[in-house]
Amino acid sequence: MVTACVDLHQSSSDSSVPIPPPLPSKSDGHKRTYGAPGLGNSCVSTATRDLWDRLFNDRYKADVVIYIDTGNVIYAHANIIGNASTVIKGMLKQAKRHGKWHTISIRGVPHDAVRVFIRFLYSSCYEKEEMNEFIMHLLLLSHAYVVPQLKRLCEWHLEHGLLNTENVVDVFQLALLCDFPRLSVISHRMIMKHFKELSATEAWAAMKKSHPFLEKEVRDSVILQENMRKEKIRKRNDQRMYSQLYEAMEALVHICRDGCKTIGPHDKDFKPNHAQCNYEACKGLESLIRHFAGCKLKVPGGCVHCKRMWQLLELHSRLCADSDRCRVPLCRNLKEKMEKQSKKDETRWKLLVKNVLGSKKIGGSPYFLPVTSS
Repeated sequence: MVTACVDLHQSSSDSSVPIPPPLPSKSDGHKRTYGAPGLGNSCVSTATRDLWDRLFNDRYKADVVIYIDTGNVIYAHANIIGNASTVIKGMLKQAKRHGKWHTISIRGVPHDAVRVFIRFLYSSCYEKEEMNEFIMHLLLLSHAYVVPQLKRLCEWHLEHGLLNTENVVDVFQLALLCDFPRLSVISHRMIMKHFKELSATEAWAAMKKSHPFLEKEVRDSVILQENMRKEKIRKRNDQRMYSQLYEAMEALVHICRDGCKTIGPHDKDFKPNHAQCNYEACKGLESLIRHFAGCKLKVPGGCVHCKRMWQLLELHSRLCADSDRCRVPLCRNLKEKMEKQSKKDETRWKLLVKNVLGSKKIGGSPYFLPVTSS
């Protein structure tokens, strides 16, 4: 076959130049697959690949006999499979020869899986159904006999649909054994996600028996991930609590300085059409302040609601930037009592003040201390 390049800018008056044929269709009607997306393209024609498949199937002048566990044999050509796999080339050099026949063995793998593997060495072709059925065996064979193209194909198919909860435990072990770092990470993530379901399977029991240290590492990683998840939730809840406390402090200053709805300083003139309050914490603080004003058990440790109000007042006094001009009740008195507290209580309060002020990432109230001063 002769290939020629035609100049597309040639004059249209040259009628000797034939019209180029249409591009081939993406679907040629064949079931065989030549590769996977992202693994490169091939310029080899379908006819050439069919020729290699026919050479394998017809066994024309084959000179290698491959023995399988089942007692069956597969015939092949030494020049082809030896060039496709350096490991097989070494086996052929050491193999005993009976006349023209080289004899090698591939054990521990089903006959059909070996046949799919040897066919791939010829034409780089495989049937989709065969890949789905023998993906684990082909993964192992591609590593054992150093066939990088097949190894990448197996990894790609597992990442894009063939990896599931039924085979993920076995794939994880094979990925570590056969040096598939990306596949080991993907399978490990799936194990972590479905750990409860997978830990009760026979595959997990087999891994625990054959690789107890690996099983323990996976179990420990699940425990670590769960602890990290709980710690993340705890920190998120703490951050929400500190943010709510900051809003409550702002609402307290707002009530005591400007007044809100029906509660505020004694010199405040409340109007029926009072503007709507922008502080969500005002409603809860309003009822708490009314209770605090009328409760008969105002001493700390008495009424639960009053104790809560005492804590809010003390927190405000520690946040307040100017107690002399502050209109929140007891602000200056509570700030003066700080010096009498124990070192343990003082440390605990300082940590709370730091976290509350830190919850306001941007800006801050002018009535409170800056974060660096806390």
